[in-house]
Amino acid sequence: MSDKSLFLEDCARIRSKAPLVHNITNFVAMNMSANALLAIGASPIMSFCPDEMTDIVSGSSSLAVNLGCLDSQLVKAARIAAATALQAGKPWVLDPVGTGASGLRNRISTDLALNYHPTVIRANAGEIMALATLMGFDGSTVKADAAIRGVDSAVDTAQARESAAFLARVTGAIVSMSGATDIVTDGENSTAIEGGSPLMPRVTAMGCTATAITAAFLAVQGDPFTAAIEAMELMARAGSAAAHDCPGTGTFAIRFIDELSKI
Repeated sequence: MSDKSLFLEDCARIRSKAPLVHNITNFVAMNMSANALLAIGASPIMSFCPDEMTDIVSGSSSLAVNLGCLDSQLVKAARIAAATALQAGKPWVLDPVGTGASGLRNRISTDLALNYHPTVIRANAGEIMALATLMGFDGSTVKADAAIRGVDSAVDTAQARESAAFLARVTGAIVSMSGATDIVTDGENSTAIEGGSPLMPRVTAMGCTATAITAAFLAVQGDPFTAAIEAMELMARAGSAAAHDCPGTGTFAIRFIDELSKI
């Protein structure tokens, strides 16, 4: 759990500062992520043209890179954007969607995580486990090739806790892992966030939205560990509230955005 007073202060800072959050994200997630950022008071920009990456990142408060729909242009844009953020000292979040599903994703996720120093790596348990395994972790009792089902996770966060801590130590990033219980770790310390709803995995782009919201908190909270916890706390609170007496997943998606706008 986050510190409630600080959490609410940072929510208010997002609304007062309206940080510009640059998203290199997938086509499935763009609308949901943009609306979620607007709902919490941030200002989203969705661009993946390599030729404008330096300018866009330079003018943004933070960056979110999501590998959901890979193509050569997105890969080039992601590398330019991440390098620009690193050089400018701006926080950025890596969402290694589908790591473990293909050799291409494995190579790109590993390259970005190791060579471009993301502030936060945010993913589901299967993706975290697969990425940690690619980097040499062999302590898991779950095989990495069984951890991914499409872009969904076939394992829970408890099974991937050691993988997440290893990944944080190897990359120097805060690792934020979503699931029934979310876990945020710096490799030595970890925090569990309870809440949310079983409906959340049934609505596409929820994880991508968590990545975008994490980038928004990084724009106003200087401690990445705290920012990552607060982002997942916000997701959990909105998810829990949206699920109350909810008739189904379509209504839930709309209610989720409504709840974000109220917090």
